[in-house]
Amino acid sequence: MGPVAEKNEDTMGRRRNGREISGWMIVDKPAGLTSTAVVNKVRWALDAKKAGHAGTLDPDATGVLAVALGEATKTVPYVTEALKAYEFTVRLGQATNTDDAEGEIIATSDLRPSDAAIKEALSAFIGDIEQIPPQFSAVKIDGERAYKRARDGETMEIAARPLYVESLLLVDRPDADHVTLEMVCGKGGYVRSVARDMGAALGCHGHVRELRRIWSGPFEASDGLTLAQIEEIARTEALDAHIRPVEEAFIALPEVKATQEGATRLRNGNPGMVIAHNIEYGEECWASHEGQVVAIGRYKSGALHPTRVLNIKN
Repeated sequence: MGPVAEKNEDTMGRRRNGREISGWMIVDKPAGLTSTAVVNKVRWALDAKKAGHAGTLDPDATGVLAVALGEATKTVPYVTEALKAYEFTVRLGQATNTDDAEGEIIATSDLRPSDAAIKEALSAFIGDIEQIPPQFSAVKIDGERAYKRARDGETMEIAARPLYVESLLLVDRPDADHVTLEMVCGKGGYVRSVARDMGAALGCHGHVRELRRIWSGPFEASDGLTLAQIEEIARTEALDAHIRPVEEAFIALPEVKATQEGATRLRNGNPGMVIAHNIEYGEECWASHEGQVVAIGRYKSGALHPTRVLNIKN
């Protein structure tokens, strides 16, 4: 009886801690859930020990949410700092206090600009711009999230932040009250701010009605699983088959090959010899050994000097 009890306790302990798995699970996030709730669902479905995500989506937004598992959490910045694309519908003629459809209407207008006027206004939001985040956002003001203070009725002075917008296009005009836009931008962009500021520039007001992230760095919503699909095959090898390699995050980093001795040194956090082609001195890159990522670092004189070591066990 004793040994059996000990075995069961050990099994339960491993389950509580979760499995040591590393990689990416791409989710096509539904509306109505926070990004954290989606991560928790994926973590449960895979019985994963550690999970995070690469870039928050608002609860009402849909689209690609890249969930990092295990050692992939160390590579999250390479996805969040990559370009991403959004398709969103703007409701013209109304401003809300949240800059989306969940908020209270605070201003209205009967003006409905033409397609030509909208396209002209969009040109001001392309390139390196300064953008003021919404009052209801996760930016910190004096150590507290803006949305918490906004819920208490406070109106805050939020400093403008730099944003790179590669493109912003009018892709559809379903009716006079709505326009559908597609934006490709860098890290830290608020689509709600674009809708608000575009409406202000046109003199008609505007807020986001629907928002979808269609791709983020190397990951596309069309490749993602829905939560219903994840729940259907949770805790099975069928779901494990959808885990994507950690190195898919390295969309902009070149690869070098570690020697046997170099891989051992890199895993211990020391510079290790690598085989590299067309890599500049001091360039950031990632090293692999026998088909598996070992470390990220800077290439110097035939060796990789690691800044992040990845210990992948699955």
